[in-house]
Amino acid sequence: MTSESEYQTLFLGAGPQMQCGVGQFTRLLGETVTKLDSDSATTLTLTRSEGSTGDIWRAVASARNVVCNFPIVAWKRVIFRPLLALAMARLGGRHVVLIQHEWAGLHWLRRITYIPALLLAHGIVTFSPLVRRELADDALVGWAARKCVLAPLPPNIEAATRITDSQLRQRLAAARQNGRLVLGHFGSIYPGKQPNALLNICAILRERGLRPLLVYVGSFIRGMDKVEQEFHARAAELDITDDVIVSGYIESDQEVFGIFSEIDIFCYPLEEGLTARRASILTCVQSGKPVIVTEPAEPGEFDHHSRFKALIDQGAILPVPRGAGDDAYADRIVAALKSPSVHTPFDFDAWWREAGQAVRAQLTP
Repeated sequence: MTSESEYQTLFLGAGPQMQCGVGQFTRLLGETVTKLDSDSATTLTLTRSEGSTGDIWRAVASARNVVCNFPIVAWKRVIFRPLLALAMARLGGRHVVLIQHEWAGLHWLRRITYIPALLLAHGIVTFSPLVRRELADDALVGWAARKCVLAPLPPNIEAATRITDSQLRQRLAAARQNGRLVLGHFGSIYPGKQPNALLNICAILRERGLRPLLVYVGSFIRGMDKVEQEFHARAAELDITDDVIVSGYIESDQEVFGIFSEIDIFCYPLEEGLTARRASILTCVQSGKPVIVTEPAEPGEFDHHSRFKALIDQGAILPVPRGAGDDAYADRIVAALKSPSVHTPFDFDAWWREAGQAVRAQLTP
């Protein structure tokens, strides 16, 4: 591979089909680095139908750095192509940077397929000390933690200046007018977010006479588990099926924030606790509504991310002690509803500049 580099950085992406937080992050990071480096970044789309071996070879040859984000939603269909690109990059003397958004929460088969990428990477960017510790504690890949650096994660979605109406927004508005409490959750639904725990909290609130309507603004991630079936079975067991809405994927940010405008409060009972990699939390905060979430497991979780930490210190994010039962979340929700909302200034561009600069610092000039 002797081609003269045309771009400083090549980002590997899965195109519009990658409708998830990591997919949005990949796109926005490429745009940010391009702004910072005067059009010196480009993206190669890798899917089952795009990104041939020749395409990968030519794209890698044109760049000095190759950056790949994991996890990939459609990993069983496209995992080979990113690994091939990273291998070509190493063989061609290119600098390889892997951005690893999570680890222990991934299915073990998925983690195994990512091990070659960990080996090929010169550096690994993570957004949470917890993820770095998970890598260090993994008997197979503990060595990878030595490659890790921390970067501050920005939100993937900016609060819309104009909102779009929708049938779901109208339904939530009608529920609130009838005195119901609209409890929200934004983002993909998978086991690590303990979706069934939020069902339990909803049932407790109903027992207290608050008439909750629980809305998941997002969709289930297809996997080898039975999270969706177990979710609906638990809702039926608690007799709250009619009190639960799952919106499915929503394409428009304006529609997302239109729905947010009719949500009273957000709640995230997280098994791992709040971490600095939770972009969905940052999206919810921009709505100006309270966000209830399990406190961090790591005492220094936000030492590298002063902007995120400030949201907790200012009361926009309200932690619940780890190990607390579902009643504690219900108590926190009731207390938050009685307190004035905390509106914090949110400079979306500044968050992304900071993240882009942190990633760019890992690249070869």
